[in-house]
Amino acid sequence: MTAPAPAAPAAGPGSGPGPWPGTPAPTGRLELVLAPRGERTVAVRQFHAGALRVLRPHRLDGSGQPCFVVVNPGGGYLGGDRYELDVAVEAAGTALVTTQSATKVYRSPAAPARQDVRITLGPGAVLEYLPDQLIAYEDADYVQSTTVSMDPSACLVASEVVTPGWAPDGTVFRYRSVALRTEVVMGGTTVVLDNLRLRPAEDAVAGLGFLEGRTHLGSLLVVDPRVDRALVERVHELLAAAEQRLPRLRCGVSELPVPGLVVRALGPGSAELTELLLDVSALLRARWTGQGRVALRKY
Repeated sequence: MTAPAPAAPAAGPGSGPGPWPGTPAPTGRLELVLAPRGERTVAVRQFHAGALRVLRPHRLDGSGQPCFVVVNPGGGYLGGDRYELDVAVEAAGTALVTTQSATKVYRSPAAPARQDVRITLGPGAVLEYLPDQLIAYEDADYVQSTTVSMDPSACLVASEVVTPGWAPDGTVFRYRSVALRTEVVMGGTTVVLDNLRLRPAEDAVAGLGFLEGRTHLGSLLVVDPRVDRALVERVHELLAAAEQRLPRLRCGVSELPVPGLVVRALGPGSAELTELLLDVSALLRARWTGQGRVALRKY
């Protein structure tokens, strides 16, 4: 999961509201710049265009951390769509970003649907990025690139759950491709690089070496200077206990070359994997901030 080669940090929000000259406008674009003001973190810059919006932030607890909910009024991603999400949390700020509902990717006959997520975290900043699951329907082709440029003292907790969508014949894995690339950059150097690509027509994704007979895949990436071997072992114990309760789960945790960890989980449904990843998040919150388990109250 590592790549020592240098890489330039991604441009943060505020670099301009539109695409590069000569390129088509994205289907949806959203920029957020968040900064502490007193005991709370607030949006000091907010921009949206096309089919992306953000709801007015709400507070899930008394910590001063705002929760921002990203909305796609169009209801789903189609072939050729391109979405851009830029989030910057300035020094000592804290925020939780989620989505209003699942990201639904439909047929993509001519070109993949694409989403580019760029995250910038200043010294001591905290971002929990916990979107709802990604659902890839029949003939869907989806490419997602997530680039995080962060200070070594910052904290990132980011989750992802991939779900095969319904197909008319009732079978799963009818999507064409799901490609997810996540890169974490510190001081201009790539410290974490994770590439995941699922292509059911070319690879036996349900078999050994892929999803091991399961249908759903969950990931949780944590980069934080407080992660140590003892914490990784505690997460391992939590995952082992979950496997005992739900035998259809298969889970693992690995340390990163920088202070951090990554959880991978396979299971029979998105609900089980989402709850598992929130359990790990709750462990981190209890240890680091005293906050309770995330309860997003979306419905």
